Order: sequence, then structure tokens, then C-alpha cells
Amino acid sequence: MAHDVLHDSIAKQTGRASMLIVGILLGGVLVLCSYAASIPAVSQTLFAGNRLYSDMLALAGAVLLGAPIVIHAARTLTRGHMHMDELVALAVIAAIAGGKYQEAGIVAFFLLLANLIETRTALGARASIEELLKLSPRKANRLIPDGGEEPVDPRDLQPGDLVRVRPGDDIPADGEVVSGTSSVNQATITGESLPVDKTAGDEVFSGTSNLAGAIDIKVTRAGEDTTLGRVRKLILQAEQTRIPIMRLIDRYAGWYTPTILMLAATVLFFTRDMSRVITILVVACPCALVLAVPTAMVAALSCAARLGILIKDVSNIEQARSLTAFVFDKTGTLTTGELSVTQIRPAPDVDPADLLAAAGSAEHRSRHPVAQAVVAVAEKARLTLSDPSEFEEISGRGVRSEVDGTPVLVGRRSWLGEQGVDFSTMSDPKYDEPEGLSVLHVARGGQLLGWIGLEDRTRPEARAAIDELRSSGIRELVMVTGDRRSVAHRVAREMGCTDVQAEVLPEDKLDLVGALRRQGHQVAVVGDGVNDAPALAAGDLSIVMGAAGSDVAINAATIVLMNNDLRRLPFLIHLSRRAIGVVHQNLLFGVSVIVMLLVLASLGLVTPVVGAMLHMVAAAFVIFNSARLVRFGEQLHGDETEEAPRLPANVEAVAVT
Repeated sequence: MAHDVLHDSIAKQTGRASMLIVGILLGGVLVLCSYAASIPAVSQTLFAGNRLYSDMLALAGAVLLGAPIVIHAARTLTRGHMHMDELVALAVIAAIAGGKYQEAGIVAFFLLLANLIETRTALGARASIEELLKLSPRKANRLIPDGGEEPVDPRDLQPGDLVRVRPGDDIPADGEVVSGTSSVNQATITGESLPVDKTAGDEVFSGTSNLAGAIDIKVTRAGEDTTLGRVRKLILQAEQTRIPIMRLIDRYAGWYTPTILMLAATVLFFTRDMSRVITILVVACPCALVLAVPTAMVAALSCAARLGILIKDVSNIEQARSLTAFVFDKTGTLTTGELSVTQIRPAPDVDPADLLAAAGSAEHRSRHPVAQAVVAVAEKARLTLSDPSEFEEISGRGVRSEVDGTPVLVGRRSWLGEQGVDFSTMSDPKYDEPEGLSVLHVARGGQLLGWIGLEDRTRPEARAAIDELRSSGIRELVMVTGDRRSVAHRVAREMGCTDVQAEVLPEDKLDLVGALRRQGHQVAVVGDGVNDAPALAAGDLSIVMGAAGSDVAINAATIVLMNNDLRRLPFLIHLSRRAIGVVHQNLLFGVSVIVMLLVLASLGLVTPVVGAMLHMVAAAFVIFNSARLVRFGEQLHGDETEEAPRLPANVEAVAVT
């Protein structure tokens, strides 16, 4: 399991770091003792002026400190890899061979200290991800048939089990609330800072925290199949990926060590000064360069995950800064997707209840938001719905069902017309469709029953997010929808989009994305992952909104927003630019330090000990510079305000005429 792998990896690295600390302390003590023993007064008092004892202590310290470096370099060479640690190993060996035991010990001491800082930083990054995701709820109280409870390991839960979660407990698995009400902190999944109220029928996620009341949950997914399990797995995979600039560094790494060795040989040939050669080998070890990219990427990845942005590949962080166009799906992305029926217009001599019952029965098996709104209002009206014997959903057009032996069509007017439905019975202007509503036409047995009008709300933060994208340099902000033109243009005007495409099919969305890319745009496609898969796959970046709990959405996109807050989109652009800026700062600093120290070492102006100290300082600077990204974007939490409670579709006010 991913949690076990991460936990074991952290434990092993922690053990190695502990052994490294012990070695550094022992070796450092020996080298310090050798320095003390070399003081004339101390040497004369304790060792009768004999320097042998001082040299023996220094040699022991140098061997103890230098052995891990030399062993690691030897292992990489035997595996056929050229690693940059060979330079440090050669410096330590050269110092010992030249009888500079104290110098060798001090150099190894500072280089191991730098290595320890790197190791602890890597552990800290991985541990922060583990803490961020709260990887393992520690207990679960499973309900048993006699009404009691039994404590179980959350990994032993199975779909269908009932668990009771009390205030203060972590929810042990994905599931659906069957009884009770509470508030749940979902920050580990969605990045939302405000708790979310949960009642019967609502979905909850593993690893989130129950704050208020006791709730009983029916398990739908457990263990690694939960949303948390999939998020954790993808973050760990992303941590291991490499962006193009990292691969470029790797490509030239094989040339680096031979080049430095040639420089050291040249300096030795002209100066005959082994101390300069040792210094060159020490300062040339490019720890700052090696750390420049991965530390920044892991920090950016951690920052994004904290705000509910799941990035599957760290190369997406680099790519986001170059985006010039966004293509938005309307329903569920710019709008809430929580449609409500606001008008019903039956054909002459058709009972409104009959129209609604036919539509609700035909849509009964669909999970589309439009279908769910129709079914919800039919159930609210206490109509009896039949289960269709046949059901077919035609993407972007409508639904074909067979209800009680009679075919029923629900969908676009144009599609029903293609199926031979006669609209002449509703030709009177009083039956005209109103502007701004999404309209479903309903026909049964070839006879038009009427139409149902639905309305969707735009997201309150959507306009501000789009304005911020525009100010960030995004030139094209296009909204696409299969909805009617009047509805699409109303929403596009509210959002300030540069273009709108209405009444389009999924393949039309694909063509639009292709056209933008042919114009030279870097395109991000934003959707809800339900019916946008072709367009999502065609974009340079595909971003799915509100993916918590959705297998389809998490698998469909390269970047997943676990909640529906559109402000994450401009933040993603800013994070990408800030992260790449930090990478460039780190690389520029690392190259500048190495070049400067190589020049000073060649001129004999820097000793090996000073070079080792500066090497450690340079590595620490890169680490702390990258660490600034972890807290980037905290204003998103601070700016979040609690929205007015939104009722589910089945209890919204409905105007039926």
C-alpha cells in the first residue's frame, strides 16, 4: 500500500540520517581532539611533544567522516552511474594521501553536514505530505447486526459496511451518510478551509474530520480505493516525475565530473599545489544545482495539494505558466450545476403531471444534472415514476427510453425533430421558449407532450476568477456548452468571456480546442469530467473541477481541483510562475557560486575548509529559498468566506405553470 511504502521509506531514511548524525558527531569529536592535541602546550603536557597522537586522532576522524562519502561514490561507479559525489570522494582521498588528515576530516565534516541537511529536507517534505493527507485514519467503529459496535482497522472495511463516526473522529472510508447530521472538515481532500454540513444522502470522504454530531455512514470505498487513497498515490507519483529542465541537467551531468577533473589537473600542472586541487574538487560538487529544481517542485506540489489542487505530473507546474487560452464548460464549471425546474409548459390537452411523470421516468437512470433535476421535481410532486425497460443516453442530444412499453424521448428540440416528432401542436407564440432557460422537450410515442424549463446559477467567485485570469495574460477565455444560445450568451455576459460557443456536441468542443492550438495558443480545458473527456484530452492541460469522490474526473485530467472554487485557476498560474522563478533563482545562484569558488580556488584564495563551509551554505540557501513556496497562496484560505447554505435540488423552490 502507498501509505506503507511511504512510511517505510521515511523510516529507512530516518535511520540512515540517524547513523549519519552519529558518524558526524564521532568524527567531529576526533578531529577536534586532534586539533587540541596539536596545540604545543597540550601536546607537550599529554604526549611529550609527539605529533603522532594528534595525527592518529585526525586520521581516525577523517576515515570515519570520509568513509560514507567514498563508499557512496564507489557504489554509484560500480552500478555504471557517474554521480557528482565522486569529486568530494577524490578530495577526501587526496587530502588523506597527502597527509592532510585534519583538513580531510574538516572537509568531510562540512560536506556530510550539507548531506544531512538535504536528507532532513527530503524527509520533511515527504513527512509534510503525509501529515497533509492524514494518510491513515486509525480506527473505525463498525455497526453489527445486533445494534452494537466493534472497533476495526479501517483497511478491513468493505463496501456496504455501516460505520459510526462520532465528533472528533476521522472518517475511515468514503461513503454516504445514512443517518445523523454533522459538520465535516474536508480540507485534506478539497482544500476548503470552512467545514461542510452533512446530512443523510450526502457523500463523505476518508481522512476528513467529523466536527459536530454523530453520523452513521454506509461505506462505498475503503482502503486504497478511496478518494484519499487515489490522491495520495498520485501525489507520490508526481513527486517522482521530472520536468524538462531536470532532464536537461541529467543529460550534461556525465560531462561535468570529467571537466572538473581536467581543470583540477591543469591547476596541479601549473601550480604543483595539492591544496588548490582539493579545494577545486570540494567546491565543484554541485549540491546547490542538484537541489535547485527538485526542492522547488516538491515545495510547489505540497503547496498545491494543501489547497486541494492535485497535480499528477510536476511538468504540469512548468507548463501552466505558458497558458494563453482557457476553454470552460458551462454546466458544473462556470455554473453550479445544481439545476432547478422553474417552468413546465405542456402541449394542448396534456396534463402537466403527465408531462413531468413521463420525463422523470425516462430520465430515471441518467446521472446528468439536468436529468437529476427533472427526477427531483417529479418526486417532490409525489408522482409515481416507472423504471424504464430500455435506456439510452445520447451525449449532447438527449435520452431515449421505453416506459411501460412506450418509447419516450427527452432532449433538444432539434434532436426530437430529427426523430420525427411533430411540433405543430405548440406553434402558438404562447408556447415559445423563454430567454435564458435551458429547455427539455418531451415526446411519448411520437407525440409532443411539451417542454420543461430549467435554470442554473453561476458560481459567485467565477467572474472574479476570470477577471484575474485575464489580468494574468490569458488572451482567450471561451465558454462552450450544449445549452441553448440564449442561456449561453447570458452566462458568458455575466462571466466576461471573450467568446461563447452554444449548442455544441462533444466533438464540436474537440474541434474548438484543436482550432485554438493551431492558432498557436497553449490551451487549458476546464470541465467537470462527466461529458468533457474528448475536449479534456485534446488540451495542453486538462483541469477537472470538483473531482472529490469521482473516479471519472480524477482519471480524466492532468490537474484535478478537488473542490469547485474557480479561484484555484489563477492561483495555479501564479504558483507555476513563482515556482519556475524560484528554480531560475536557484540555478543562477548555484552556477554563480560554483564559478566564483572555482576561480578563487584556482588562485589559491580559498582553502579546502572554507570551500566546504561555503558549499554547505550554498546548499542551505537553495533549500530555504525553495521552502518559501510551501506557504504560497495562504491568502486563499484567508479570503474564503462562508456562502449562504445551498439547498439540494430536491428541496429547491419550484414554479410550475
